Amino acid sequence: MGVLNITPDSFSDGGAYLDAGAAVARALEVEREGADILDVGGESTRPGSSPISAEEEIRRVVPVIEVLRGKLRIPISIDTRKAEVAEAALDAGAEILNDISALRGDPRLAEIAHRAHVPLVLMHMRGTPKTMQEGPFARDVIRDVIIGLRAAIARARRGGLSKSQLILDPGIGFGKKHEQNYEILSRLPELARLGCPILVGASRKSFLGKSMPGKGGPPVLVGGRLLGTAVAVTASILGGAHIVRVHDVAEIKQVARVADEIQNH
Repeated sequence: MGVLNITPDSFSDGGAYLDAGAAVARALEVEREGADILDVGGESTRPGSSPISAEEEIRRVVPVIEVLRGKLRIPISIDTRKAEVAEAALDAGAEILNDISALRGDPRLAEIAHRAHVPLVLMHMRGTPKTMQEGPFARDVIRDVIIGLRAAIARARRGGLSKSQLILDPGIGFGKKHEQNYEILSRLPELARLGCPILVGASRKSFLGKSMPGKGGPPVLVGGRLLGTAVAVTASILGGAHIVRVHDVAEIKQVARVADEIQNH
């Protein structure tokens, strides 16, 4: 899953694709680089960020999705917490919903996914993007993630979705301590008991930057985290992830191919 952030303030590439023309060009490039899914988002959910209106989010993403309709051979996922945005994006050509709030923000997303017969990604997050990195953190992160995702599945089922429509994301970096992100990656097989495909989004995240320079060194900035991302993606695939969400599609496509070969043998 290749990332396309049409925002001025995303942690990794904020502002780079706010112009619709630049966003369309990047989307086509993401497909050429080998992505299987394009994930489009119009609202930053970096730690400490504040929400924007549905109208502004629609203004950012819908024109781009409309232009891409018929041009892309891969499906478009819309990364949103808002029913109005989801509906507008699906009408414009999106085919997957990706909700980081796991239906806690707007339960109507389940009804929209049900009516449209599209997959829905449910992600685990403590609190909201604005508050998620404030303590206290979960004592047992795997237990917390499993309980949270089970509750998300129950919300989706009450909204009319079949379990076969659901994809689960443990929410790397969303309300977890530095060490807990690594624990999740090392214990991904335990999430298999939930019975849904797993999506992992560790790309370029700050926990990687804190580990890469070694003990006592300064954190590696976003642009220098490719090798750390490659290791996290490999661990995710070997741990059973079905989808990896990344910014550096061309490079990580090669990583995924090698990880697949290891797993297949």
